[in-house]
Amino acid sequence: MRLSQSLLTTQREAPADAETLGTVMLTRAGYLRKIGSGLYAHLPLMNRVLHKLERLIREELDPISQEVSLPLLQPESLWRESGRWEAYTRSEGIMFTVTDRARRQHALGPTHEEVALDVVRGLVQSYRDLPVNIYQIGRKFRDELRPRFGLLRTREFSMKDAYSFHADPDSLREQFEAMSAAYTRILTRLGAEWRMVEADSGNIGGETSREFMVLAAVGEDEVLYTPDGQYAANAERAVSRATPAGPSPFSGFQTVDTPNTTSVAAACALLGCETAHMVKNVLYDATFWQNNTDGQGGTETLVPVLVSLRGDHSVNPTKLHNAVQERHLGTLTRLELAEPERWAASALPLGYIGPDLPDSVLARQSGLSPKFLRLCDHAAAELRDFATGANRVGQHVTGANWRTDFALPERADLRQAVVGEAAQHDPAQPLQSARGIEVGHVFQLGSKYAAAMGATFTGADGQPKLFQMGSYGIGVSRLAQAVAEQLSDERGLNWPACLAPYTVILTVVDIQNAEQMQAAEQLYGQLWAAGIETLLDDRPLRAGAKFADADLLGIPWRVTLGRGLSSGEVELKARRSGTQQTVRLGEVVAKITEASR
Repeated sequence: MRLSQSLLTTQREAPADAETLGTVMLTRAGYLRKIGSGLYAHLPLMNRVLHKLERLIREELDPISQEVSLPLLQPESLWRESGRWEAYTRSEGIMFTVTDRARRQHALGPTHEEVALDVVRGLVQSYRDLPVNIYQIGRKFRDELRPRFGLLRTREFSMKDAYSFHADPDSLREQFEAMSAAYTRILTRLGAEWRMVEADSGNIGGETSREFMVLAAVGEDEVLYTPDGQYAANAERAVSRATPAGPSPFSGFQTVDTPNTTSVAAACALLGCETAHMVKNVLYDATFWQNNTDGQGGTETLVPVLVSLRGDHSVNPTKLHNAVQERHLGTLTRLELAEPERWAASALPLGYIGPDLPDSVLARQSGLSPKFLRLCDHAAAELRDFATGANRVGQHVTGANWRTDFALPERADLRQAVVGEAAQHDPAQPLQSARGIEVGHVFQLGSKYAAAMGATFTGADGQPKLFQMGSYGIGVSRLAQAVAEQLSDERGLNWPACLAPYTVILTVVDIQNAEQMQAAEQLYGQLWAAGIETLLDDRPLRAGAKFADADLLGIPWRVTLGRGLSSGEVELKARRSGTQQTVRLGEVVAKITEASR
């Protein structure tokens, strides 16, 4: 490609709305152009990067999976079968929906579990036909609340999603490991620093999932890991050993006046105890949607959730969401801290609530549960002689114990693990932290979808069996930018050879010099003939601007054709190392061929 004939415009200044280094460089280098919020045009250079990444992914997946193409437009009925329509349209609200001329609703696919299962259940009848693994690479649509960070969080993006189907859990686990190994090879080939971590399964579901994180300061996810390499998890999922609370200063149950102490810190300061000796009780509003039995519409119910945990701990929102959803009160569409205005009629003693706050305080009204859902974090459940609210404004109780003074609520892991706490597998291993960009996620879904959608095959015993299912995703466009985020420097992009849109850029210092242009044209042809993808910078710009653009574009090798041609020599520069050498013109093809092996 000749730059004088290409759709390429580089920029000296960063776009005002570019929030990350990768976004800045991709936009300045002419790889992307923003069209709207969360919407980007992939320009020629970006398309070449994505095609190379897709080719690499196919090389690793084709031995274990079959490529298909599933429709982006998905019938509402399939999502109703799985039970995810309300979750995606009401709870997370990330699914675009459209209505056709017959007034039937469809989804613009954010993911394809339902469609993939519908295809397989219609084609696979016997255990003899299993396992099956299919994948596709294409566009996905998600109505992100806050699109940001360029291609890292967009409304339309390129994704590789795969789905496997099995006769039994052992086969599913085997494929889960095979797909994880394929992801490992893909990321290793890219040369990026990455980490595989335990993850929360979210609305995709299943008991086991792993995320693949490219480490970068701009990453939206926090990874907690141990120095011995034996544990790594997304902070949403991470567990640890709670730091011991130590001996309580209280003995014997009593009520204490504590005016103006609505915060844990203020109450503990007045009571003379550590925050670890306090059980705080936090009120949340959980909204559940329950479909009507006739499938037409439904009702919303607000359930107050009372969470008890140690005063020095914080609630992990993802763990709490999962714990509340697991109580099967309907589809959880919203979970948020209680708004004082909502509970004004109930006269709740906010700031002084105890774990035994009676259900009778709830005002009787339509759509409101008459009872609290009560949950207690494991660490809080282990406390003895603790302090907590007395359910009266300006008072706490001290020296309290579970089962003696208060009924112990349902226990669950609800707290946020933090840096410095001891790992569960080894108390000598403290949790450390890094930021990561999630680029891949693999799930063992089990029979979740098959049970919901009635998808069965005939087992070896002649009886109908539910499919065991796996789901495996890679954000292709997100992964490309994640690599850019990690490998870019102050001069521009710095692609690994396997992703670079071109291997070599030929920079002609003076296009008016016939000798330089003739040598460039000849070398350009020789490189392409040798299978080396090459850009020819034949633009009428000064040499310094061309050199800056070569660095900005991130092409692995730059060959400069200038005054040295009078002696039959050119300059060869490696973008990654910055090393430069003078070589004979006739040696360039051999040098680059050897270096690219």
